[in-house]
Amino acid sequence: MRSRSTDDKTIGIIFVFILLASFFILLRLAKLQLLDHKYYAVLASNAHEIYKQLYPRRGGIYIQDTRTGKEYPIAINRPYYILYAVPREIPKSEVNSTTEYLASLLQFKPEEKDLLLQKLSREEDPYEPIAKKISDDTLEKIKSENLPGIYYTTQEYRYYPENNLASQELGFLGMNQDGSNAGRYGLEGFWDKILAGQSGFLSGERGALGSWIPLAGRTSKDAEDGADLLLTLDRTLEYKACERLNQGGDEYKAKSGALIIMDPSTGAILAMCSYPDFNPNDYNQVKDINVFNNTAIFTPYEPGSVFKSITMAAALDLGLVNPFTTYTDTGERNINGYKIHNAESRVYGTVNMTKVLENSINTGVIWVEEKIGQKRFEDYVEKFGFGKKTGISLDTESAGDITSLGKTSAIYGANGSFGQGFTTTPLQLATAYAALANNGQMPKPYIVSEVRYPNGRVEKTEPEMSDQVISARTDKLITGMLISVVEKGTGKVAKLDDYYVAAKTGTAQIASHGEYMEETNHTFIGYFPATAPRFVVLIKYEAPQRNWAEQTAAPVFKDVAKFTLDYFGVPGDRK
Repeated sequence: MRSRSTDDKTIGIIFVFILLASFFILLRLAKLQLLDHKYYAVLASNAHEIYKQLYPRRGGIYIQDTRTGKEYPIAINRPYYILYAVPREIPKSEVNSTTEYLASLLQFKPEEKDLLLQKLSREEDPYEPIAKKISDDTLEKIKSENLPGIYYTTQEYRYYPENNLASQELGFLGMNQDGSNAGRYGLEGFWDKILAGQSGFLSGERGALGSWIPLAGRTSKDAEDGADLLLTLDRTLEYKACERLNQGGDEYKAKSGALIIMDPSTGAILAMCSYPDFNPNDYNQVKDINVFNNTAIFTPYEPGSVFKSITMAAALDLGLVNPFTTYTDTGERNINGYKIHNAESRVYGTVNMTKVLENSINTGVIWVEEKIGQKRFEDYVEKFGFGKKTGISLDTESAGDITSLGKTSAIYGANGSFGQGFTTTPLQLATAYAALANNGQMPKPYIVSEVRYPNGRVEKTEPEMSDQVISARTDKLITGMLISVVEKGTGKVAKLDDYYVAAKTGTAQIASHGEYMEETNHTFIGYFPATAPRFVVLIKYEAPQRNWAEQTAAPVFKDVAKFTLDYFGVPGDRK
């Protein structure tokens, strides 16, 4: 028999255990009701409320064949598959074989394969992600294996059907730090809110079985899908012109390049691209993020001799010179202690203004700028749109820097006359030349032709023109002089058999840390048919392995110009 003292001891132990358990429960209740009240209130709300975020469809971006009006998607939403595992459903004997099969099919790296094995080996784990953006073909192969514990679900991703085409103009759809989608660069960045649309929501009370409670409050707001964009870019022209830019960039071993084709009568961008480009479907594989920048609008540079056309146009407009006004060149100017020479130290003697442009004479255009005067010269530079953004609806545009032209020392105006000492973007140059091609009126460049909202509303871009930058008479004079540059001067490489071309070369030393290097930027820009201009074309290469723009940008310009004229069936203007 057990003694009474033993029973009392047992009861005491049980009492202490119950007391401790009760104390623990009280502490737990206090924590739940006081310290964690807010957390569990949220859980309770989730249990009794349905709050479902309704995500809108992101708008598509379309490119067109401007001859036929046919449209092609260039940025759309495409369903892909997310592959995941429920490890507790995978037999232990099949973990290794499932890992081997999936790692091989998905082309996992060794470290990725090891991580997958770890995931699938977690016997009680209810969920492990494996891979995103699985294609239809890959999914069908996986499904055919009937792998236990391997599942999939669909999710839409941004897809760019034309791969590298217009990549810098498009940008890409990336992610914010919180995991939400966000447009980056180009159209995706600039138009992000319009493309993304507005999220909606649905909330209300539900019962214990999950059904709606009819008499309970319910609120909702439908999602508003994003708008679609139709671009001014011509699909064929974009492909062929940018292909030629890339070929030239590879051949000349340039660091970068830019191409623009614009309609000078409207400002519509028919083609635009940068070299090198990238595939926005694989933007995360890009090694140098600078490739995301659209060189045509983002990278300011000293334009060099292509700017001489602007200086000459200002002097013509003021009536200070005409194409036959003469100037005697000695080959050198000394200004504020700085010596300025012509290219290759050439001396031309007595020449007229047309010859100054034909031979790209630095000292001659300095003489023209001095006749204009620094303040009036700066005013004309501003009238032509330099030093401020054009306002094109792309992310991100630079304004360039013309502040040096406002300095009083004469050397700044002298350098500025032939495109040194200040910076501009290729798009600003193309827009300025559009004024020369458009009877002196400068268009605002645009790349979005229409914004199409889900409710059927369509916003069409109407061309915008500046006030008269130069007179129509000046326009005719400078055009004739630029035709002569191609017919007889430094632009002869770009001469076309059936068309007159008005254009100018530019080879400018690249400035770095206040000094000019041996490397140069090459630009060739012009418009055609010159007697009735339909197109402005700019070609620019950074640091190509050639001496002059006549050897790089000019031949690319010629090929692009010829294709453009043939493609649109424009009749020749040579008599």
